[in-house]
Amino acid sequence: MYTASSSVSAPPRPRSVPVGSGPYLDPAQAGRARRWAGTVAGPLSGRIDLSGPQGAQLRKAIASVHRICPEFNPVQVMRRSGRSVLLVGTTGRTTAVAKCLLDHSPVWAERFRHEIAAYRTFVRHRPPVRAPRLIAADPDNCTLVIERMPGRPAALSRHLAEAPPRADIRAVLGAVARLNSWRPPAGTFDAPLDYPSRISRYHELGLFTDRDRDDLQKLLHGLAHAGGRQGMGQFCHGDALLSNMLLSPAGPVFVDWEHAGWYLPGYDLATLWAVLGDAPVARKQISQLAQAAGPAARDAFLVNLMLVLTREIRTYETAVQRTIREAPPAGSIPVQPGAVSPGEEQRLLLRRLHDDCALARRAVRAAVGTR
Repeated sequence: MYTASSSVSAPPRPRSVPVGSGPYLDPAQAGRARRWAGTVAGPLSGRIDLSGPQGAQLRKAIASVHRICPEFNPVQVMRRSGRSVLLVGTTGRTTAVAKCLLDHSPVWAERFRHEIAAYRTFVRHRPPVRAPRLIAADPDNCTLVIERMPGRPAALSRHLAEAPPRADIRAVLGAVARLNSWRPPAGTFDAPLDYPSRISRYHELGLFTDRDRDDLQKLLHGLAHAGGRQGMGQFCHGDALLSNMLLSPAGPVFVDWEHAGWYLPGYDLATLWAVLGDAPVARKQISQLAQAAGPAARDAFLVNLMLVLTREIRTYETAVQRTIREAPPAGSIPVQPGAVSPGEEQRLLLRRLHDDCALARRAVRAAVGTR
């Protein structure tokens, strides 16, 4: 069985799981803060610093934007990482966001091109949820310009520290349901996730036990023979984090479509369940929605949930190890009394993810027992 590394030394966090808030109801009763480019508040103002090595990188990015959108006037750097840079500016009277890939490794370039393909598809076939309008794109140089959408972010971080307002959850779940019921024309989207391959890889990495692998394969086998739409798959955003959604009076806006495509039913719901660790009421609602269509939908949701939670554990194990390596010597930085360090926050989150994965594992085993 996969266990947390020795670096996960935080004491267990007291948690109570309300009845029905787990990912699977009893078979007998079954029926670091990230801000998206569109969330800059206030009027556009300021100046972009083009000096130094980072300035040279920005000049290169702006030049690639001007090749496809000469009228783009950059105003602010909204986010920059080693992988990409996001710029907000104007194109005529329209406020726009330019996204440029800096790391052109094959994996990231392929994801970026997938996102461009999604926005191009939306020009011809509008999804039933709001998405930014495509202005210009260059798949070869991995450059994208889209309109800046109004609205406030549904969340500023991947994993929420507290439960979001019920009205926000209601709006998000309604939008996700509309998107998941959409059937875009054949050939417009592919299946980004190879389920058997992902399960085998996690097993080889020691993230799944032999029983985990066998149980998930049994559920997949049953889903492959399920009739109707449940066996055909479901269109999903693929990264349905609250931090990838803007809330406006006209409804939620979905951004970052680089993982959009066909999944087993319930992938978006599983993603939301995984990041709402401190919102048991919302989790209960998500669990009930995931099971509403019957046992096949329940099984698909559980397969998705195990994969999503295991991915999160793997990601945060790496983050904790990196934090330990890069941490300054003890006592070199004063800490406010009662404050929680970033490394401790990651350990607490990792502890919660392990608890959630154990809960999902028990649900999978219960589901296999009902087949």
